Amino acid sequence: MEPLSGELTTLREFRTTDLEDYLAIAGDDRVTTWMAFDSYDRAKAEQNLAGIVQRSAQADRPDYMLAVTRPDDDHVIGFARIAPSGAWGAKLGYAIGADHWGHGYATDASRVLLRFAFSTLGRHRVTAAIGPENEASIKVVKRLGFTYEGHLRDHVFTNGDWRDSLLYSLLADEYSPRP
Repeated sequence: MEPLSGELTTLREFRTTDLEDYLAIAGDDRVTTWMAFDSYDRAKAEQNLAGIVQRSAQADRPDYMLAVTRPDDDHVIGFARIAPSGAWGAKLGYAIGADHWGHGYATDASRVLLRFAFSTLGRHRVTAAIGPENEASIKVVKRLGFTYEGHLRDHVFTNGDWRDSLLYSLLADEYSPRP
């Protein structure tokens, strides 16, 4: 798959050589406190990255887990995922390294993935499930036009406890490539 470009980010396939950058994000408690998984150690990050690379090579890939980089720098600063769900839906997820928070990278990368989901993949509906305390991520989806749908109780088990999620969605006819 060719890289996808936004204004602030480029989304490309992960490579096994991205391990250090990937571990710096997936192994950082500041980031994973908001994720549906606990922080990875090196072995877990290496195993997970190998799986991402393997899935991306499949003809009928189950998801698009992409490395987020800046257009002028190929180092991975985050990851973004769009996972087709059912005949017409998809699930959106993203994480930006804590040292890169507050620059609009999550919004830009999500905008790029939404364009891909609604055009290339022909999806009708994209959802995002976000922890209620993750105010920054809630602002991202609201900025992109998502609508709040409801509260999912004990939705994910992470960091030793059950966590609720707030469900947001965006429909194809509500989608606008620009804010």
